[in-house]
Amino acid sequence: MYKIGMIGNSADVLCFLPLGFSALEANDAESAITVLKNAVKSGEYAILFITEELAVLIEEEIARYKDLPLPAITVIPGRAGGKGIGLASIKRAVERAVGADILK
Repeated sequence: MYKIGMIGNSADVLCFLPLGFSALEANDAESAITVLKNAVKSGEYAILFITEELAVLIEEEIARYKDLPLPAITVIPGRAGGKGIGLASIKRAVERAVGADILK
């Protein structure tokens, strides 16, 4: 069975443990890239959530995996609040899949 992983700093990811998510802790760009690469390479994850704070730092690395069927990598706001990056990413993915912006 596939897992769901949450990549972010400890304060952002540990609260997802009771939901059954894997907490994949990363505090900077270098550790986030390492954690992401290892998670993708393992083949264990169907979904990887990554906090906006880290996603901004490793956009190019995330883009490398956008065409893979698994894992789906989704950017979400951290505990500090959202900057709209995750929503913009989801809108682009939906527009690419459907061919039109249906999330206006």
